[in-house]
Amino acid sequence: MRDSRRWIAVATGVALLMALAACGSKSGRDSMTLMLDVGYLPKHALFVSAVERGFFEAEGIDLTVMPGSGSTNTVTSVDAGKVDAGWADFGATIISQGQGADVKQVNLLQARSAYAVVALADTGISSWKDLRGKTVATEGAGAMTAMWPFAMSKLGFKEGDVNVVHASSGSKIPGLLAGQWDANLALYVSDQPAIDALDRQAVVLKWSELGIDLYGNGIVVSNEKLRADPAQVKRFNRAMQKGYLWACGHPAEAAHDFQKEVSGFKDRTIILAINEQCSLTWGEGASASKFGVMDDAGAQEMLDVAHQFLGLSPDSDLTTASVYSNDYLEPLQRDETIQTP
Repeated sequence: MRDSRRWIAVATGVALLMALAACGSKSGRDSMTLMLDVGYLPKHALFVSAVERGFFEAEGIDLTVMPGSGSTNTVTSVDAGKVDAGWADFGATIISQGQGADVKQVNLLQARSAYAVVALADTGISSWKDLRGKTVATEGAGAMTAMWPFAMSKLGFKEGDVNVVHASSGSKIPGLLAGQWDANLALYVSDQPAIDALDRQAVVLKWSELGIDLYGNGIVVSNEKLRADPAQVKRFNRAMQKGYLWACGHPAEAAHDFQKEVSGFKDRTIILAINEQCSLTWGEGASASKFGVMDDAGAQEMLDVAHQFLGLSPDSDLTTASVYSNDYLEPLQRDETIQTP
């Protein structure tokens, strides 16, 4: 096991992880911390593999990866200086920025959103039109819930055509399996593998099919960090880009790396999650061929959505320049071959 790979079980708690990270590195490399969006799931195999395969070590970084508890909390932890970087939803980042968080998106790993309606196969839902008259579960707050009326309008549905019920994140899949509701509003890169792990098949209706194709998750860093050590952020991004794309090209090996650190998932489930995650890597438009790069059009679309659906104040002075920066990227191209260090 590489000494740069310091994975700690979720049960030990974030406080212990932060304490360990604060001890510094004995290797002479920089110690850095990355907080994920939620607790460890198969979709996070790419981060595990990027560390395991030595991409961060090659950039002089000892990276500690810790679980998150929602993108908003991840952004808050970055803003407060509790972690060096976070992997968080673009919309959640904008809302936090609108509330005063002094952070930026600096590496867009998901150029496309993973928003979806997820149902079980052979239960009467196979296309969007089948949702009429059905019951869909969603968590009580969050971007997908707030934007559901937008999706309904794209379908030509009116209020009441689909019954929406609220459920906790932990009860959504059990409730789906028990037939308490017909489908979930969900990030399909999380829920499709979770259903696969239970030996069931999922039907995934992607919001992108409706023309709702927004920026997903990216790397968030505080502006204080960007001022204090921009070179370190550039090295971090370089390692992340290479490690992430290497894992996309080697899903079986990345799945093995993940299994060594997080038990309980089959190869098949982890590889499914990796492939679905990697399907969101490349976007469209001017920056489509450059991994991680954002553009004003995409950021402005997210700002517009945040104003219309996510509660961003009309008085907010956020601009695309304050939301993101490509200055800390050396973007990889679609056709580049990534070798392990």
